[in-house]
Amino acid sequence: MWYSGSERHRNGVGILVDEEFRWQVVEVMRASDRLMTIKLVIVGFMLHVCSVYASQTVLDAEVKARFWEALDEVLRSVPSSENIVIVRDFNRHIRVLPGGYDDVHESFGFSDRNGEGAALLDFTRAFGLVVVNSSFLKKEDHLITFRSAIGKTQIDFLLLRKGDRAFCKDYKVIPSKYLLTQHRLLVMDLIIKKSKKRNAGEG
Repeated sequence: MWYSGSERHRNGVGILVDEEFRWQVVEVMRASDRLMTIKLVIVGFMLHVCSVYASQTVLDAEVKARFWEALDEVLRSVPSSENIVIVRDFNRHIRVLPGGYDDVHESFGFSDRNGEGAALLDFTRAFGLVVVNSSFLKKEDHLITFRSAIGKTQIDFLLLRKGDRAFCKDYKVIPSKYLLTQHRLLVMDLIIKKSKKRNAGEG
């Protein structure tokens, strides 16, 4: 496990890797206590796994801006010939229907969109990404990623470059009191295979 967090223990993100892939991790980048990335080389396939914990809507604009600037830098640092998966808690609602975001959102979601959710979709579009969660028809209980005593919602997302969308064959939410108390485990089935080098600028 690799972890990035502050001494105040208020925020923090981590990445777990199966022991089989431990020695395939060639780089660990801790951008902040809310953002970190590891790079793995698997049979010539370069994969960046980025774990995020986006700023809550109640925080001030400066804190939010720092998070998005850091994520912007991470995405720009990954060559178009390599692959990236961005996962975890974005603290945003993107809505059931795409509503103008058909290119990044494929209609399957939960709850209403808020302003922060629109900002996430704008960011996703700007970097040629797609929200994998919205790509598969699921029962309501398998759309909900966060459940508490007062409500349920979908705030955890899986993002891929559009060109890598075909690598994802399915995703699922695993509701279990033995795994997490509020956030549910989000799993993606990703086919790992070496791909041809993309043209510069291709998403």
